[in-house]
Amino acid sequence: MIIKNYYIFALTMNQYKKVAFYTLGCKLNFSETSTIGRSFENAGYAKVSFDDTPDIYVINTCSVTENADKKCRQLVKKAKRINPNCFVAIIGCFAQLKPKEIADIPGVNIVLGANEKFNIVEHVEQFDGTAVIIENESIKNTKEFVPAFSLGDRTRSFLKIQDGCDYFCTFCTIPLARGKSRNATINQTVAEAKKIAETVTKEVVLTGVNIGDFGQGDDENFFELVKELDNVEGIDRFRISSIEPNLLSDEIIEFTLNNSKRFVPHFHIPLQVGNDRLLKAMRRKYSRDVFASRVLKIKELRPDACIGADVIVGFPGETDEDFLDTVQFIKDLPVSYLHVFTYSERANTTAIKMADPVPMQKRKERSKQLHILSAKKKRAFYEENIGKTATVLFENEENEGIMHGFTENYVKVKTPYNADLANTFQKVRLTEIDRDGIFKCEII
Repeated sequence: MIIKNYYIFALTMNQYKKVAFYTLGCKLNFSETSTIGRSFENAGYAKVSFDDTPDIYVINTCSVTENADKKCRQLVKKAKRINPNCFVAIIGCFAQLKPKEIADIPGVNIVLGANEKFNIVEHVEQFDGTAVIIENESIKNTKEFVPAFSLGDRTRSFLKIQDGCDYFCTFCTIPLARGKSRNATINQTVAEAKKIAETVTKEVVLTGVNIGDFGQGDDENFFELVKELDNVEGIDRFRISSIEPNLLSDEIIEFTLNNSKRFVPHFHIPLQVGNDRLLKAMRRKYSRDVFASRVLKIKELRPDACIGADVIVGFPGETDEDFLDTVQFIKDLPVSYLHVFTYSERANTTAIKMADPVPMQKRKERSKQLHILSAKKKRAFYEENIGKTATVLFENEENEGIMHGFTENYVKVKTPYNADLANTFQKVRLTEIDRDGIFKCEII
């Protein structure tokens, strides 16, 4: 059902020519923002920076954590400070989950849910200047897969290959915000990759909510997609952004590490917690032994492979012993770095009703411990690379006379800025790790 709330707004849409975007959350959001940005440019709008007094602000929201919700409110206030007469559109997961709350934020003019965000240009141009409008259907009606990829903002592109999720983990709002798992066909997805190949982009990161679920078990699947993408000329590297351990099969690991021409030795595998009782309470579809087997399989084939992991601290019922179980489990595995998330209560999830919530102070203490562990893991992984040669794709940005890039196995490298190196591959020797934990290198 479409809901409309009306507030007075004095300006008319034909005044607007400049548009700015701000993206919160994941790589999937970045791919969608970039695609929406191109739709504005194709309609004759000039894409500008957030601080460049734009006429229209589009804020693509996340709702994985409470902080993302707060950030959305802060950005609306900032936009209104920069241009008090600006038009503000809110899209993304927060817009789908809490449209009425967003509409009540002073300065917001339009809120678009999952079904309508890709039609934003039409909505903006039809806005009559008299009301705040919410276009937000039930997520059950969101069945179409809309392809997307990022361009121009970075050396690499984020290619959306899948959307939605059928897993319904007890802590997660994503199925409520993005709907059921869906994707295009392999041929259609490869066609999107070929569009990227026609640009100067040299690296593509495969992204989605649950990319390993590509095909949903039908005739096509993620492994078949990987093999077809590996044949796309004009893209030098593919990275797999994040894949569930139960969906990361031996055949995927073996192909990407042993037989692929373009997939790099870098995996990000969500763990969430290293305790089977809590994994079951989270409604995860694997045990910690399955996670460990994936990590060890990768390292067996490629000892230099980089492996990241997501971890949640403070899930309801997590005791001190459970947390120490997770810490020891991670210590014993050759994981390269962690993304640490502090559990936060989210409306309409199962976990919010669970007993024995962990006090917030204890959650923060555990998060700090895991951040320290992550830093140690990353340092140890980097030290294994001292003196080795690698191929670095250097990025375009200059930062105080320095430019950065990443090796195949996701080691971050720095060198004095040289415009000729931007968006190029360079063979380097990794010489030493600086105080910021970044490699200095010699270009060979």
